[in-house]
Amino acid sequence: MTVIVLTRCPAGLRGFLTRWLMEISPGVFIGGPSARIREALWLEVQQYADTGRALLAYTTDNEQGFTFETHDHKWHPIDHEGLILLRRPKAQPAPSTNTAPSNWSKAAKRRRYGQR
Repeated sequence: MTVIVLTRCPAGLRGFLTRWLMEISPGVFIGGPSARIREALWLEVQQYADTGRALLAYTTDNEQGFTFETHDHKWHPIDHEGLILLRRPKAQPAPSTNTAPSNWSKAAKRRRYGQR
C-alpha cells in the first residue's frame, strides 16, 4: 500500500499521479504500485512539486509496518532505536507585548505589568 499526500502542488502533478494511484481526497493518493513504480513516482513528485510539500508513506517489513519520506516539510523523519519518528522544529517564542514605553515611570510599569 502506498499513500502520497500533496500540499500546494501544481494540478498537473495531481493529474500525473491519478494515472497510477486513486485520489481519495484532494491531494491524497492511495494505491498499490510495485516498488519500482513507487520510486519513479516519488522522483517525479520531488521534481515537479515546486514550492509545495509532499509526503510518501508505504508498507514495508519493519517493526512499524510502514515507512515514509518527506519533501520540503518542516517535520523531518528521524530514526530512534529502530522506529521512524517525526521531529518537529522548535517553536519560536512570540514577541512579548508586555513592554512598557520607555518614558513610563517605574511605578506606572509596576501597576500596569506587575513588574517588580
